Amino acid sequence: MALQSKMTVYLAIGGVFALMGGIVFYASLDNVELDQIEIELTGVELRDVNTIENQAKFNVTFLVKNPSDKTLTVSLIDFELYGDGELLGSGLYSTADIALPGRALFYSGAEIPLKNTFVLSKSEVSPEIYEDAINERITSFSAEGMITTQTSWSETDKSFKTGY
Repeated sequence: MALQSKMTVYLAIGGVFALMGGIVFYASLDNVELDQIEIELTGVELRDVNTIENQAKFNVTFLVKNPSDKTLTVSLIDFELYGDGELLGSGLYSTADIALPGRALFYSGAEIPLKNTFVLSKSEVSPEIYEDAINERITSFSAEGMITTQTSWSETDKSFKTGY
């Protein structure tokens, strides 16, 4: 009788591991669709210049497109912003603190602009680049970084490089 109860316990443990493996496999099926996400830098606009703190605030807009059949959300866009080829600094768009049902949903074929505030400090760039930025003399902007997308079962990171 003891051998039969040990076998039952071993089978139950094996069943739990098989179930966990099945869940991981099922969740990974979304990764191919999540990798289809497209991101494009569409705008960088000067919003405010603070001469006391020597900082300028910009509105940075990314157009995010979902060509896949899955509904997903964007939880994070971690990027470095360049102006005329010069690094201006790093920025972060994050909805990680918002529960998944409260985030913007990207249905199949959806194109949603995501806006973020980018702060440029005079101490972090050359004085010439800072003056060009606050006087709106930068002619081209680009961004590169990582976008994190999620479904209810899966999460994936995709690197990007975009500009105009």
